[in-house]
Amino acid sequence: MEYSTRPGVTVALKIVSTGIALPPERITSSMLDTRLGKPAGYVEKRSGIAWRYHATDDASQAELAAQALHNALNAGSLSPSSVDLLICASAIAVQALPCSATHILKAARMPAGMAGFDINSSCVSFISALEVAGGLLNTGAYRRIAIVSADIASRGIDWAHEESSLIFGDGAACAIVERGDGTSGILASLIEMYPDGSELCEIRAGGTRRNPRAGMNESDFLFHMQGKPLFRYASSLIDDYFARLLAKSGVTLADIATVVPHQASHLSLEHMRKRLRVPESVLIDIYRHHGNQVAASIPVALHEAVVSGRLISGQPAMLIGTAAGLTLAGMVFLP
Repeated sequence: MEYSTRPGVTVALKIVSTGIALPPERITSSMLDTRLGKPAGYVEKRSGIAWRYHATDDASQAELAAQALHNALNAGSLSPSSVDLLICASAIAVQALPCSATHILKAARMPAGMAGFDINSSCVSFISALEVAGGLLNTGAYRRIAIVSADIASRGIDWAHEESSLIFGDGAACAIVERGDGTSGILASLIEMYPDGSELCEIRAGGTRRNPRAGMNESDFLFHMQGKPLFRYASSLIDDYFARLLAKSGVTLADIATVVPHQASHLSLEHMRKRLRVPESVLIDIYRHHGNQVAASIPVALHEAVVSGRLISGQPAMLIGTAAGLTLAGMVFLP
């Protein structure tokens, strides 16, 4: 059956179902006060987090992703066989080869022969994957796509670097999408990279740049961030970026009913509120009880918008985030 597309919708897309998964261990900021030898209340004041979830050392990233996938399938009463493509949209891979999608399909016991691949644009990988999924659905190549983001950020924490060590949490999320009837979909998406900022946020090992033959240090496997320069660079770009995204979408900020940002830090979320000038009810903020879950942050926050009834059919919503690269990514869509 052919459907017409609602005016303004450039890519027909419907979010059918969402699901999340969290490690069982909840790490409170008071626990970190004790672990790090800090006075009571220090970590919560510095990080803005009451608690976050950290996986155990033997936990599997693929298993966490598989849980999120099955939770989304169950929430939508969907059969695993009805999904014909899985896109892994995580910032950190399970291993260098094969791609993480393979590991997730195996852990989730999805039907053999299903298509899958990875998309990685760091913390905004979910936005990139949603853009690609929309294009594939509208070519007719696939009918239903599962996008899964899972990151175990705690594995890469450098506890000697206070600025970044206190903010990370682990988690996974899945959104299952299909083309729909054209009444919902993407109004505009915009992804921009500014490579001058590539060294401001990085994990150097894991590829060909740093390894036993090219040379490496143990610290190359840990997360490194130059917070103040990164914040200044992103801040210098974001206003013009918002203007381009909104102009491309054909809507104004006043039209946006729900803003789903990357949960980078409590300071970044406050900065986002001030820049966008949106009421607290519009912006989805789960940071206090999840922390920064890297690529899983945006889809976990999207799930919260769905289950809390704050993603409203027919009213524009925005996904937005900054990431390593330096990358700016956003999408305006009609649920």
